[in-house]
Amino acid sequence: MLTKRKGMKEQWGRYKAVLLLMIGLMMIFTVAFPNPVRATTSVYTMTAFTNTSESNMYIYESYDATHYGLLKGPAYTPPASDLIRDPSIMKHTDGLYYVVYTTNWSGHTIGIASSPDKINWTFVRNITLSTTTPIAHTWAPEWFKDTNGSVNIIVSLSPGNYENFKPHVITASNGNLASTSWSSPEVLTGLAANYIDTFVVKTGSTYHAFTKNETTKYIEYATSSSLKGPYTFKGTGNWAGWGSWVEGPALIQLDNGSWRMYFDGYADHKYYYSDSSDNFQSWSGKKEITGLSGMVRHMTVLKETGQPGDIRKLESFNVPGSFVRHYNYQARIDASVSPVEDAQFRIVPGLANGMGISFEAMNYPGYFLRNNNGNIMLVKNDGSVAFRNDATFRNDATFKRVNGLANVSWTSYSLFNNPNLYLRHYDQVLRLEPVVTDLDRSDATFREIAQ
Repeated sequence: MLTKRKGMKEQWGRYKAVLLLMIGLMMIFTVAFPNPVRATTSVYTMTAFTNTSESNMYIYESYDATHYGLLKGPAYTPPASDLIRDPSIMKHTDGLYYVVYTTNWSGHTIGIASSPDKINWTFVRNITLSTTTPIAHTWAPEWFKDTNGSVNIIVSLSPGNYENFKPHVITASNGNLASTSWSSPEVLTGLAANYIDTFVVKTGSTYHAFTKNETTKYIEYATSSSLKGPYTFKGTGNWAGWGSWVEGPALIQLDNGSWRMYFDGYADHKYYYSDSSDNFQSWSGKKEITGLSGMVRHMTVLKETGQPGDIRKLESFNVPGSFVRHYNYQARIDASVSPVEDAQFRIVPGLANGMGISFEAMNYPGYFLRNNNGNIMLVKNDGSVAFRNDATFRNDATFKRVNGLANVSWTSYSLFNNPNLYLRHYDQVLRLEPVVTDLDRSDATFREIAQ
């Protein structure tokens, strides 16, 4: 009996030793890699043509659906001297991004292009539409993916003289958008002649259509239990307070559940957005899209959720109230930052190693902080093959979180492939240097503040 108890005691001793070893390893790992990137953000991608070009598509991105930065422009130019008005973007089940667009002022075709990364675009095909009545003008196609999995395009067709536009729908016969056949255009019943720029979203079993009354120049609102109608108008005239001479409505649902509509105030050459938190019954006052109002025209926004990364501000430990920001593409710390987005960064898995982190500018998507001979600069990932093969860029833009050198409850950042070099400020400018003195350690300590 005593021998059995002794054996059990020895086994328990070995178990405790293994358990303590595992706890120790976990603590070491936590110190080496504190605060791994686990958070996610939503990414909003805008496709638009501009006041300066109807033949080039521009791509913008945002992490809050409000402040958009140029991802690439021009990003795509159609073949055969076609236009690319009204580009509408979606992501398909094949993993590719697609835009559908107006090819010309007159005619009966719409165009499709695709991209694997939203940066490099390739012409796919033109779709020729035909109905029992003549089609003189084919405008403003918009993707609509229904809850049954069908892929549809809502398009405005006019029999002639740029008048009497009616919204129609065509449906893909299968998921191969490069070769699928499309149904003949069918009118959305209940939306009378002279309605254009129709955008449809679905909540529950209800289809919501936002469409421009080409006679009164107001964006109006109708609902239906079927995509093809009949639609019943719920809001006409200046029902939402946006005024007249507005067009090109495009909607997305925000993370908080409310809906945002973007629309083109083409009479005053401004672009606006407005929000609804009560299922489209009332809307906030219209606001301009900062930085893009007056430049972009008729656009659509794609929302992608669950992208790795989270928005943070980095406050200096020894200069309280001062934050890391970019200014003329150089990183520095300042107490007063305008616009405030210059001091907000999206912290993502490291470009060179996912165990590290990289800092992407919130208001300049695709631009990352990187080491440049000891200076920290904001440099663009242009999506090119050269960039994808540029290991030096990726290494210089990848850092590792460590416990704060001046205060362990704060954070310091070493270069991932050279842990002896740390981000620190010197005369307000951000640099990458070794730390030796207490002042160095304080200059290299920051606090992440959630946005």
